[in-house]
Amino acid sequence: MRSADQFTIANKPIASIDLMEKAARAFVQTFLRDEFDTNKSVAIICGKGNNGGDGLAIAHLLLTNGYENIKVYIVNFSKKESNDFAINLQRIEESHCKKIVINQPSDLKSLKADLIIDAILGSGLNKALTGDFEELVQFINKQQKKVYAVDVPTGFFAEGKLPKDYNGIKAYKTISFQRPKINFFFPESTMATEKYEVVDIDLDEAFIQKQEADFYLVEENDIEKILQPRKLFSHKGTYGHALIIAGNSNTMGAALLSSMACLHAGSGLTTVCIPQGGLTALNATLPEVMALPRDEYTRIENPKKYQAIAIGPGLGTEAENEKLLESLIMANQAMIIDADALNILGERSDLIDKIVANSIITPHMKEFDRLFGEHDNWWDRVQTATEQAKKQKIVIVLKNQYTFVCLPTGKVLINPTGNPAMAQGGMGDVLTGIIAGFVAQRYSATDAAILACYIHGKAGDHLAHEQFVVTASQVAASISKEIKALMSR
Repeated sequence: MRSADQFTIANKPIASIDLMEKAARAFVQTFLRDEFDTNKSVAIICGKGNNGGDGLAIAHLLLTNGYENIKVYIVNFSKKESNDFAINLQRIEESHCKKIVINQPSDLKSLKADLIIDAILGSGLNKALTGDFEELVQFINKQQKKVYAVDVPTGFFAEGKLPKDYNGIKAYKTISFQRPKINFFFPESTMATEKYEVVDIDLDEAFIQKQEADFYLVEENDIEKILQPRKLFSHKGTYGHALIIAGNSNTMGAALLSSMACLHAGSGLTTVCIPQGGLTALNATLPEVMALPRDEYTRIENPKKYQAIAIGPGLGTEAENEKLLESLIMANQAMIIDADALNILGERSDLIDKIVANSIITPHMKEFDRLFGEHDNWWDRVQTATEQAKKQKIVIVLKNQYTFVCLPTGKVLINPTGNPAMAQGGMGDVLTGIIAGFVAQRYSATDAAILACYIHGKAGDHLAHEQFVVTASQVAASISKEIKALMSR
């Protein structure tokens, strides 16, 4: 973003102070949508860098939008100040806005406001707060007021490992410029901000898109480019045959959910390998899905006849299932590996290095750590996933609120869809089935993982508009409709 700032200023051309004004306007538009009561008092706490300059510009704009009870607090812990901060400070003084200089943390003891805007320190921070800044921030947090952070909460690292003992601002909402910060996608970010919103400040988008990066955000237009329409004279064989090895005596639901999702994702033929006792449930629920009964002696004859094989949902970790998984890996068969199949691999580390290139594994946090060692933070976990995806030449779908799709190239694709209403059992089973459905249709492992994660979450997002919780079976049944909607845009 710093490079994009500089390029935009040099090539648009636009003065840096005018770009700061654009950022302030974008912030204020979002702020006013949330906080439309102009009778509330607002304290804007500004450092002396560009983040503080943003805060000063925001103060001026709030005054012109009807807010009357505004106080600006200048954090004067350093003699250094940015040029744009100095220009906006002069403008504030000319507007006769109430201004208080904070020379030491105790000077803020008179703070009384309904809302606080944090514009103390920006995204360049890479070490924990200490001294006066730490004391100041702790005092602000103790006020338990609704805090809006400008670009990032003070004390929050925009990227890199987040400390367990975070001591920065605890914001209600962060309004970030042009792009979300990478660390917003990690669970630890909730220590710093309950939510975030990204606002466009008109940086040069073509320049941004040309930058090489390790992290990429999946967007709807990416999905539209990948999805392929169905053509005239195609038939069930055109769209492949998926085999899903899932379910046990007490977990047939996982097999049914995966199969339903695979069906709705578009697989031409779907076969599910389940215990004999599950046939009645399958035939009653999913008559379109074929069955391959499974017992302790089952081996998959000619696995190459399937365009996709997924294994694991509700499977169980019994010895016969371990042998079945091993036989498929040794048959040099690329697979989608999930749930209990991952738990088996956690106990059979010798098999991990034998997973075939272009396979897809879909662990949640605990499954991932059982495979690749304990991690105490998400930054390191994603770094390990990136290294393992490159080493094994596989796709790792590391599941969370924001799922990280780690590719053999070393790139990490962040999936932005999905929501807490989807925190229900069976969601992972559905995701596995969707991936299998796309792999069966001969999408690459990378494209199948990207499509499945995005569409899975998007279906859940639409359902969550009208429901407090969303069930896995509802998501599975919505997949085909979601694909159609994306292809019709």
